[in-house]
Amino acid sequence: MKLREARVVPCVAMQDFTRLEVWRLGHALALNVHRLSASIPRQDNAGTISQLRRASTSIPANIAEGAAKESRKEFARFIQIAIASGSELENHLLFCRDAGMAPRAEVDSRLAETTQIRRMLFGLLKRVREQTCPVGVSSKPKPNDR
Repeated sequence: MKLREARVVPCVAMQDFTRLEVWRLGHALALNVHRLSASIPRQDNAGTISQLRRASTSIPANIAEGAAKESRKEFARFIQIAIASGSELENHLLFCRDAGMAPRAEVDSRLAETTQIRRMLFGLLKRVREQTCPVGVSSKPKPNDR
């Protein structure tokens, strides 16, 4: 009796990061932080402004870079970096608020957005780690694979 060969359908990496809601929110947050930082006087605050902008843009950038990776392990690593950037951004926003550099209500709104995104990233990280294929990929066989 001859055994049939099992067909393994490879997973294809997700390419379109713009379809991820967490990326869209991260992108919007980065734009909002950029606008907020533009209202902070540059004199004596250039370093803080730069750190705010870098941390905020790092969140969607790492989501995008991770989504282009071929393995879920690599994607998970970039999600973790995005989470860490969210924590860094939270720290810088708290400093701005407590130092009176920006309006409290504006900073509190950015803090709420940051918290929401970090929660979403933790959820995405959990799903990516539980999957057998990267997020958003199809493991359906091609018609000629049957």
